[in-house]
Amino acid sequence: MGNLAETKPHAVLVPFPAQGHINALFKLAKLLHLRGFHLTFVNTEYNHKRLVKSRGSNSLDGFNGFNFETIPDGLTPLEGNGDVTQNEASLRQSIRKNFLRPFGELLAKLHDSAIAGVTPPVTCIVSDCFMPFTIQAAEEHALPIILFSPASATGFYAALHFRTLLDKCLIPLKDDSYLTNGYLDTKVDCIPGLKNLRLKDLPDFIRTTDPNDPKVEFVTEAANKFHKASSIVLNTYNEIESDVMNELYSMFPSIYTIGPLSSFLNQTPQNHLASLSSNLWKEDTKCLEWLETKEFGSVVYVNFGSITVMTPEQLVEFAWGLANSKKPFLWIIRPDLVIGGSSILSSKFKNEISDRGLIISWCPQERVLNHPSIGGFLTHCGWNSTTESICAGVPMLCWPFYADQPTNCKYICDKWEIGIKIDTNVKREKVENLINELMVGDKGKKMRHNVMELKKKADENTSPGGCSYINLEKVINETSTPHALHVLLDMNPLSTSTPPRIVEPLKQDNCCQQLALYSGSYPVSLSYWAAHHSPLRGPLAQRWGQLYKLSLTGEQGTTPPLRWTIAA
Repeated sequence: MGNLAETKPHAVLVPFPAQGHINALFKLAKLLHLRGFHLTFVNTEYNHKRLVKSRGSNSLDGFNGFNFETIPDGLTPLEGNGDVTQNEASLRQSIRKNFLRPFGELLAKLHDSAIAGVTPPVTCIVSDCFMPFTIQAAEEHALPIILFSPASATGFYAALHFRTLLDKCLIPLKDDSYLTNGYLDTKVDCIPGLKNLRLKDLPDFIRTTDPNDPKVEFVTEAANKFHKASSIVLNTYNEIESDVMNELYSMFPSIYTIGPLSSFLNQTPQNHLASLSSNLWKEDTKCLEWLETKEFGSVVYVNFGSITVMTPEQLVEFAWGLANSKKPFLWIIRPDLVIGGSSILSSKFKNEISDRGLIISWCPQERVLNHPSIGGFLTHCGWNSTTESICAGVPMLCWPFYADQPTNCKYICDKWEIGIKIDTNVKREKVENLINELMVGDKGKKMRHNVMELKKKADENTSPGGCSYINLEKVINETSTPHALHVLLDMNPLSTSTPPRIVEPLKQDNCCQQLALYSGSYPVSLSYWAAHHSPLRGPLAQRWGQLYKLSLTGEQGTTPPLRWTIAA
């Protein structure tokens, strides 16, 4: 493979196995690849099959240095066409129990590939922060790990404080009546940095009466390991979440804003990566031709994301609200959007909107949002959709459903003033009125001005010299720099044939791993043993011995232990 200095850095990226998480990390993957990284993107077998099905059997071929690998998800195969989002409760349970072993086997496979000179040796793991098994794998394989949050900084910060809410007895709720009796309007004053937020504005996982709620346990367990990361990166920028970022800077020594990733990619020539997509549903690109027939800023784009579901009654209320607004609209209705599977709309509705409405099952969202004809976005407030809408300069109507979406909605509507919330109990009259307010009303004009200001700030952050740009370069430099291995070496020659052995880990930071080693051999023998006999316990011998052909530098003394640097 050649000298380490001549080898590309190799990042292994691991998203949480859901569409929104995959999309977010995939953007970062593209940015890393365009900056010189060899990439291995790890999907579950189920999601990889969906990806290939949606894109075509050869769609992932021909991207040199951008590879895809799979691990099993440990779940029972779904019946039917397998083109639906998996149950998240089952996924969370399986992530805790079943993902570590196959991921470790994959790292071993990549190691063998590096030994054979096929790929560069793995230099870091970049993992979704809610895939905590990757932290253990990184420790076992002596690799630095970057945790990536697919949520906002506020969502990430809230996850760190689920334990606080439990300790303060704010959760679990005493009974179901607390969902509707006004209790959720309680201000959250026990978490610094969350100004004017109520319980109802936090991720909805906390709306539980179960003291052992599996969602809360999963998030809390993951958050307890965040501090073990070499670095943490967030798809946000300081101007929109400064209060929370100030709190996070005080908690983590290496946490960086590197967003919005959409703005980065909009400003980055992608060349051969432009056709590489992470959508698990087949995109209908004919909608772009339809948009070309519409006037500037006239179309309402409607998409509730990859997980939101609604009742047939809610679907009908949204449908007639859109129809009665008399505004052109593009509406994405996934096959699994409606509870019970029935998304059939009446012939009366279809006749009413035939000249101004288009309904399809999936689309290339960022291309749609950036089309000049789009004037507003009716959204579930997922963080991807939120940042993509900001980067396109499009104001929003908000119907949050799940997870961190209530938090994002609060910021969109009240802090940034770039959106209006629609009540959960959706009514067609309200939808009609709010669409008109968004598209032609005075409040809509103000929101459009505000979102264009945020877009300008986003572009500045991700341009050369901007804060997010500098932060991304800093993270890249840290993870692409060859790692020195500092060891403590006992020079007492007990036996020249005794291999060195690891006694205990001493310290791990961003760029080096320190270990206590004891050896009965001289430095040259240590190099020999590591390179030819793999005596070091664990994978370190293979990584540093076989791959990088250890050499020792340092000043030999007479009193052990001595510090040596094993360099490439």
